Amino acid sequence: MTKQLFANEKVMKQYLDALLQEDIARDSVANPVENLLSDVEVKAAEHQQATTEKVIAKPVVKEPVIVPEVKVEVVEAVEVALPPARTQDATYDDDEFQALYFEVAGLTLAVPLKALGGIYQLGEVNQIFGKPDWFKGVMLHREQKLNVVDSARWVMPEKYNKKLEEALNYQYLIMLGESNWGLLAERLIDNVSLSHQDIKWRDKGGRRPWLAGLIKEKMCALINVSAMTELLDQGLDSQDDEA
Repeated sequence: MTKQLFANEKVMKQYLDALLQEDIARDSVANPVENLLSDVEVKAAEHQQATTEKVIAKPVVKEPVIVPEVKVEVVEAVEVALPPARTQDATYDDDEFQALYFEVAGLTLAVPLKALGGIYQLGEVNQIFGKPDWFKGVMLHREQKLNVVDSARWVMPEKYNKKLEEALNYQYLIMLGESNWGLLAERLIDNVSLSHQDIKWRDKGGRRPWLAGLIKEKMCALINVSAMTELLDQGLDSQDDEA
């Protein structure tokens, strides 16, 4: 099996959290003028308030008003976690859904069973020239041509190197929905039942639209299959925006 890229679950959580939060940090850097203007507006408001307080006359003391006691019943609010509109397709209509966990280079990924097109034992892959590096080639299965994606190179290209490439031991092809795209996997872990509450949903657009959210307990990435398929159809990798 491939030597894991992540020393422990804490390191994996930090990496996945960074994927979810990266766009927020990029927006802050990309809009320094807006940030400065915001600071100026706040300071101006504070100065105006201080000036107003100096010229206010002494308050007029009025007789206290007796208000009759009113009993208020407090109802405890129940927080309901829902996926953002852009990920709320038929896959997430139900509060609970099944997902398959699989492993790639020590990183655990999950795909909803509703969006799982099938699982195949990896066979011979025929390379095609002129394609992106993450496109391994085509595998034939009962006269059907399956497009094979190097999952490690596509999902985390910033960590991909020659050493990792040589250590990868792909065994399975995880098909995405009704498309001809399949993700290579080293190990199938388990089928699990998930609810919306189990997931830290992606709530911002930008890079990595394929990442629906982070499954909290397992520390793994939940794949948005429709968004990933669109990226693959356009020849884009995981860090690109949809065109």
